Amino acid sequence: MSDVAKEKAARLLKKRGSVSSLSSHEVKARETAGKTKDSISTVSYIDDPGHHDDNPRPTVQMENTYQLGPAKRFPVLTVSNILKDVLSSYLQEEKYEPELCRQMTKTISEVIKARVKELMIPRYKIIVQINIGQLNDQSIRIGSRCLWDPTNDTFSSHTFKNRSLFAVASVYAVYFE
Repeated sequence: MSDVAKEKAARLLKKRGSVSSLSSHEVKARETAGKTKDSISTVSYIDDPGHHDDNPRPTVQMENTYQLGPAKRFPVLTVSNILKDVLSSYLQEEKYEPELCRQMTKTISEVIKARVKELMIPRYKIIVQINIGQLNDQSIRIGSRCLWDPTNDTFSSHTFKNRSLFAVASVYAVYFE
């Protein structure tokens, strides 16, 4: 790094109020060369609690809704149709390849989550889980556990198979009080 670039970086860091990136031997070399400044090393005051009070943010007071149950139930049948549509459109002609399937699980889960969120169901947290595996006359058991309220929380799942792979998609809808 050239001297001009180091000086420019030191000036920018000094303006921002953060610690300078110059090492101690570089500071000594500058002092002996006669190019000393008033101060090369600065201290950041960003984490100091006293400086946060200079520009206080207004606190937003949220009111309680006292809503203990959902106004609109989670549409399990509609979400099941979304799962069927997305899985069949993405995996109909695919063959099992481990790296491709790893990327496909991420892509499919994001697409399903976006399509479910388009339904605009308020106060539900959406969890999407996709499992893709190779068909080789084997068996598999997939399980999940969570804290569950059976009156408000629900799920939807769909299984897809073609000649070389299987996929299990699950969408969990957990009501947020």
